[in-house]
Amino acid sequence: MAGNSHGHTLAAWTGVTIVFIGFCVSGVFTVLAQPVGFVAGLVVIAAGGVVGLLMRAAGLGQSKPGAKSGGRKAQPQGQAS
Repeated sequence: MAGNSHGHTLAAWTGVTIVFIGFCVSGVFTVLAQPVGFVAGLVVIAAGGVVGLLMRAAGLGQSKPGAKSGGRKAQPQGQAS
């Protein structure tokens, strides 16, 4: 497990941070017995997941194993493709 970079991307950190904020908002409004605030926190949690996925789709997340990096492979100098 120490050899992978699971979660070490801008998309992952941003998504998790937004979800954590939503969790805290929902928790506070649960204690205050305010259902509207609780639901607002749930909306923030869902938005965090969407933001993380959109950032990953924009190229700010970790690429899938075996996925091509787009384009040609690097060739050693002196070899033509």
